[in-house]
Amino acid sequence: MNNQVTSLGYGYVASAEQRNKVMRNTYWLLALSLLPTVLGAWLGVETGITRALTGMMGMIVFLGGAFGLMYAIEKTKNSAAGVPVLLGFTFFMGLMLSGLISQVLGFKNGPSLIMTAFGGTAGVFFVMASVASTLKRDISGMGKWLMVGAVVVVVGGVINMFVGSTAFMMVISVLVIGIFSAFMLYDLKQILDGGETNYISATLSLYLDLFNVFQALLSLLGIMGGERD
Repeated sequence: MNNQVTSLGYGYVASAEQRNKVMRNTYWLLALSLLPTVLGAWLGVETGITRALTGMMGMIVFLGGAFGLMYAIEKTKNSAAGVPVLLGFTFFMGLMLSGLISQVLGFKNGPSLIMTAFGGTAGVFFVMASVASTLKRDISGMGKWLMVGAVVVVVGGVINMFVGSTAFMMVISVLVIGIFSAFMLYDLKQILDGGETNYISATLSLYLDLFNVFQALLSLLGIMGGERD
């Protein structure tokens, strides 16, 4: 009975056994990917290596490094090099996150804000995973609209680099949380329905969802709840 197949408009027919295996491997690799992220963030905070990466220079380094490594992941996802490349990517993302974490740690209640953002992100993931496991309808059509939303917030973020508006930053953070929470649901449903059969690609998608939700939530908490000494 476990060998039944499903096809929900993704152009691929996957057995239930294969879908479960992809999901299981994705969860394990996603948990493992958090370790290099924490290491990268810790190294960045301790050394201050990313302090000079501000403004447009920081954006160029971040986008260049992130898209370069994502391209490498795509090229190696079917080989033994795929997992190390993915973990290298998550280390880089942690390093890039260290600037924001350093800012938040500058608040008197910085550590509690970080833990709140972490807990909130975990909560969003739990809710989206629960919804994805019970949702019966095909939501593959959401993908293109979510991508448009992602492009909008990226453009908004670039504009705000020059405007420097706190209110605009709050709006962008709220939009990021909403869009990437929906992306989380979409990506989880892709795996559950057999639309994504490579666990490295699946892990990358979910990692980016979690990273963006955490970063936006931490920014929002810092703006709204940061306590100065």
